[in-house]
Amino acid sequence: MSLPERILVVAAALSGVLGVGLSAAAAHVTGGNLTTAAQFLLFHAPALLALVALSEGGAIGPGLARLAGFVLILGLVLFCGDLSRRAFSGVALAPMAAPTGGVLLMIGWILVGAAALLRR
Repeated sequence: MSLPERILVVAAALSGVLGVGLSAAAAHVTGGNLTTAAQFLLFHAPALLALVALSEGGAIGPGLARLAGFVLILGLVLFCGDLSRRAFSGVALAPMAAPTGGVLLMIGWILVGAAALLRR
């Protein structure tokens, strides 16, 4: 992958990190809701598919891409699971599940960018 394409992948990863952070901040301001969880799942589904395609195509490092993907999935489970459970039952999934999931999502996006920069 050429430098301009790597820059675009890093920009996408930065957009993911900032999008997660701003969405989390908005959820805290408004109390969070099921729409936020649904949007996160819908936005990350194609991102995970693209991550696999980029990895399989050799455009990004496969090891970091796999790690990024699984970190994103764990972050989605915690963040979206907590928001969904709160919306349906009023009970948290686990203490600090949503913030931990949000941090994991941000780390996952940072790993996506690193996978583009550190490809062998």
